[in-house]
Amino acid sequence: MLIETLVADAFGTNCYVLADGRGSECVVVDPGIGIEPRLDDLLAEHRLKPVAVVLTHGHLDHTFSVAPVCGSNEVPAYIHADDTHLLEDPARGFGPGTAAMFGTGLDWTEPDDVEILPDGGVLDLAGIRFKVDHAPGHTQGSTMFHTTGDEATPYTLSGDVLFAGAIGRVDLPGGSETQMRDSLENKVLPLADETIVLPGHGPRTDIATERASNPFLRQAAEHHRR
Repeated sequence: MLIETLVADAFGTNCYVLADGRGSECVVVDPGIGIEPRLDDLLAEHRLKPVAVVLTHGHLDHTFSVAPVCGSNEVPAYIHADDTHLLEDPARGFGPGTAAMFGTGLDWTEPDDVEILPDGGVLDLAGIRFKVDHAPGHTQGSTMFHTTGDEATPYTLSGDVLFAGAIGRVDLPGGSETQMRDSLENKVLPLADETIVLPGHGPRTDIATERASNPFLRQAAEHHRR
């Protein structure tokens, strides 16, 4: 499987492009701020044709370029039902710092074609099967995607649920410390140690490393044992 990473111009948000190989269809995940020119170059370099944009959640740093990317490629955007309000109006998820950065000058357009993710179901896109796993805490609609094909290495697109050594913040509108702990216990901890994690920010990691060293995951494991 071809996996390419582009880091957005702000907030260090990872945009992923996944495909069965060069010269094939692909899926774009979380197109953030300023990603369009480099994404176009990447698609041309590998001769890839997007069939969908998949969003791990509705925060603006992950959705900023969703409308132009969907529009130029005539593809739908997939998001969990609980975060559709953020796709309609990203300011509803702003914290004070983000609100100060964008103020009232955000020129926002929602994608024309928005599809709701089948929670607990499977998406078959570009020859790749993704299990859709609702994992609230960072936002109400935060979702992880697990590859379920025959490849030897399983991958998880964790969005802002899990990072290398950290987790997503829970103090923004729609965040919940309790829900995040439940998601870590019930959605992250059961993953196989060899699972490669492709997070919304920062470097990729794996579940074995996070199970051993991530303080938040260790706390979740301790809570789970009680």
